[in-house]
Amino acid sequence: MALAGKHMFGSIEDTRVTFVEKGVSADRRDFLKKLLEFNGFEVLVQEDRRKKEEDQQLYTIGVTDMVFNPTIWIFQRKLETFNGQKVTQGYWNQETEDTKPQYWNNGSNF
Repeated sequence: MALAGKHMFGSIEDTRVTFVEKGVSADRRDFLKKLLEFNGFEVLVQEDRRKKEEDQQLYTIGVTDMVFNPTIWIFQRKLETFNGQKVTQGYWNQETEDTKPQYWNNGSNF
């Protein structure tokens, strides 16, 4: 699930949460859970229902902080990586380890 400006919330088990991402793989679940807990959030994970037994198990991730919005926190540079750098959109999406603050690529190498 890509970053979206819309604030999504609901429940995991009996706890109200802000949904971070839905329908993610186990690897993505582990990455986000570790990153968000490192940043001080209480993270809840729920297994999604599978249509068929042979389908891959997917997960929904939420945090108990009802005002958390991943898009806002990333672009306001409030989240930190495990080595103290600021989380960028590329880092959040696990596309790169690069945490330079540019959110665009205009083809130049600065």
